[in-house]
Amino acid sequence: MLDVHPPERRDAAALPHARGPVSGAVLEVFAGERAASDLPHPSSGIDPYGDDLQLALYLCYELHYRGFPGVDPELEWDPDLLALRRSLEQPFLAALQAEVEGGDDVQGAIDALLVEPVEGTGPSWRMAQDGELWELREYIVLRSIYHLKEADPQAWVIPRLDGQAKASLVTVEHDEFGAGRGDRVHATIFASMMDELGLDSSYHAYLELAPAITLATVNVMSLFGLHRRWRGASVGQFALVEVTSSPGSARLVKAMQRLGLPEAATAFYAEHVEADAVHEQLVRRGLLADLVAREPELAADIVFGIQASTLLEDRLADHLVRSWDAGSSSLLRVA
Repeated sequence: MLDVHPPERRDAAALPHARGPVSGAVLEVFAGERAASDLPHPSSGIDPYGDDLQLALYLCYELHYRGFPGVDPELEWDPDLLALRRSLEQPFLAALQAEVEGGDDVQGAIDALLVEPVEGTGPSWRMAQDGELWELREYIVLRSIYHLKEADPQAWVIPRLDGQAKASLVTVEHDEFGAGRGDRVHATIFASMMDELGLDSSYHAYLELAPAITLATVNVMSLFGLHRRWRGASVGQFALVEVTSSPGSARLVKAMQRLGLPEAATAFYAEHVEADAVHEQLVRRGLLADLVAREPELAADIVFGIQASTLLEDRLADHLVRSWDAGSSSLLRVA
């Protein structure tokens, strides 16, 4: 039903198409066709969750990761691009802050994450029950935007922590990065799963097809991680992932087994069933408890990180399920 390798976009090294004037301008700078000093200033009416802002923001953030082939690495610290990035971050942050409840009850926020519905309706529940293979492949395509650089955004917060909080976060990150074994790096295991499913595991192979809400779930990690001001929110986002991952991963393993996929295809999610159950305890008892004790003023930011990331993840889940219920693809199609 679904071709996730559109012939016109097989080149994973190619930059994506623009999705509006701002992302178009950034891409022109990347291509050397426009001076960074000539970048536009987004109007106050730009959609904070829209494709144009989210793609432009993702492009700016990617300069701090692996970048793009052929794009000048010196652009990472170009003051005009950094100023544009700031002007995109502000409406995104403001929108998130306006939509979440807020508060400073870290324990209450974590306790809420531990309560799963008896019968959920998200993508992993659907996959476990009666999801089809094409839906699973789409899910993995969209998740590849993060998982091919899994745990990288959260690594930015390491030098901004101290004591047990730092030790606990680094212990979890050590596992995410393979515990000293390159073949066990989680991003590598995810890529192997993509290969088993006949997908393109190249970095950014599917950036072109990722809708704004997918980009937003990754952008929020980069935003929190790159700003020391938001270190508490970065920890909150990290906690959300580690506390909630294990049950969902178990459902995805069940889905893959139901679909008759080989064991090699289930390795990524099987790894997260066991690892994240352990990580949950490290995060709750080591990272969060110590950070709040050391810097109680960060409690509200931790809660914000949990709530903002939950909001975006829920919207991505809704997008996936609504698309599939309608029998249509959840991927973005570019004309």
